[in-house]
Amino acid sequence: MTPDSIEEIMRRVHLLEIKARRLARETFSGEYQSSFKGSGLDFEDYREYQHGDETRFIDWNVTARKDHPYIRTFREERELSVILAVDVSGSSLYGSKQLSKRELAAELAAIIAFSANFNGDKTGLLLFANEPLLYLPPTKGNKHVLRIIREILAAEPDDPRTSINAACDFLLHTVKRKALVFMISDFFAHDLQRPLGALASKHDTIALRVIDPAEQKLPRIGTVTLNDPETGWQTTVNTNNSQLRMGFDKLTRRHKEGITRLFKKHGIDHLSLSTTGDYLPPLHRLFRLRTRRRNS
Repeated sequence: MTPDSIEEIMRRVHLLEIKARRLARETFSGEYQSSFKGSGLDFEDYREYQHGDETRFIDWNVTARKDHPYIRTFREERELSVILAVDVSGSSLYGSKQLSKRELAAELAAIIAFSANFNGDKTGLLLFANEPLLYLPPTKGNKHVLRIIREILAAEPDDPRTSINAACDFLLHTVKRKALVFMISDFFAHDLQRPLGALASKHDTIALRVIDPAEQKLPRIGTVTLNDPETGWQTTVNTNNSQLRMGFDKLTRRHKEGITRLFKKHGIDHLSLSTTGDYLPPLHRLFRLRTRRRNS
C-alpha cells in the first residue's frame, strides 16, 4: 500500500467517522438500545417462590434456611458483544455509481459500531474473503471503532474469492459466548445452508446484504465484456439480446428468493441494501421490528 493510498483511506475514515457518529448519536443509539437484548442474565436477589415461577430457579440452600421455597431472581445483562463479520472479497470492490459495496459495508459497520459504543457494548470485527483475514476481539472505545472502519476499507485479501462457510466456522469456534453477529456481504457464495444455520443456532445473527443495481439487472448497452473479480473469468456478451437479459433477470431473481428463504428458515433477520439507495429507512425498520418483537 502506497503512502498516497494510506492517506486517502485515512481521509475517508475521518469523513465516515463524522457521518457515522452523528447518525449513531442522533438516530440509532436509542433504537439500538431498545432493539437488542443482553446476552444473558445476572443474579440480582432472592424472593419467595410464587405459583407459576420456574422451579429450576429455586435455591435449595436459602429454602432450607428460611423453611419456605425461595427462588433466585435475575436482571438482564445489558452489555452485548457485537461482531461485525464483513465480506471483503473481490466482489466487494464493485460499485457502478456512488459507493462500492465495500464502502457501503464500512458505513453500515461504522453506524452499528458507534451505536454499540454509545450504549456501552463491545464490538468486534471479522474480515473474511476465501478465509478469515483478521479478527479483532470485541472491545469498547472510539479508537477501536476507527480501527474497524480503517481495516474494512484497507483490506486486500490474497485470495479474492468468498467463503461464508469459512467465516461462520471461524465464529463458531472462536466466539464462545452468545453474541450479536452482523454478517455484511453480497452473499454471492455457495453452500450457505449449513454454515448460516449453525451460526444462527448459536448467535443472534442479522444478515445485511449489500448489492449494486447493475448486478441485479443487465442494462441494454450493446456488446460488453463481463469480468468476475473473484475468479478472473471473463466473457463477452451482447446485452441487446432480450433472451440474454431475461435469463439474467431470472437467475438473479432465483438467487434473491433462495437466499431470502434461507434467512427465514433459520430465523435470521435480513436486509438488502443498495449502493445507490438510502440505507437509513430499512435500518430503522429493522430496529423497530426487533423492538416490537421483543416487547410483544
